[in-house]
Amino acid sequence: MTTKGKVITSISVVTLLVLAAVCFFRFYYVHGEGYNTGDLIYFQREGVLFKTYEGKLILTGFKSAAAAPAAGGAEIRSNELKFSVEDKQVAEKLMRSTGKRVELEWKRYLHTLPWRGNSTYVITRVMSVEGDEEPQSVPAVSTSEPRPAQQQE
Repeated sequence: MTTKGKVITSISVVTLLVLAAVCFFRFYYVHGEGYNTGDLIYFQREGVLFKTYEGKLILTGFKSAAAAPAAGGAEIRSNELKFSVEDKQVAEKLMRSTGKRVELEWKRYLHTLPWRGNSTYVITRVMSVEGDEEPQSVPAVSTSEPRPAQQQE
């Protein structure tokens, strides 16, 4: 192989490695992780070529009087979190939870992928759903064993 061929091969390999690193960083690098609680407004499966699960969470909060002097004091405000879901089990749980208050764990990517969804926020786990609390089991009292006799004074 000539020197010119070695240079072209080296430049090609370096270019491919840089391109692979950029693609990984843009599409697979997790930029942030966190939790949010809010009201699940809608959750649906959509798409033409890639069917993905998409939803919207309304995050409620308060704005302090110092931050809103023109408004005359504290006020309630809400923000939206648009998200996607990859895991089918998580999606099925969210499908049954529309209209309820949910706590979600998410990962945030820098950019979207068509098969991952329309949002950079991808839900990884449903922490809790309001109204889905499991009843605590109460141990049954056995009537077959006699109770210990109380001592009289």
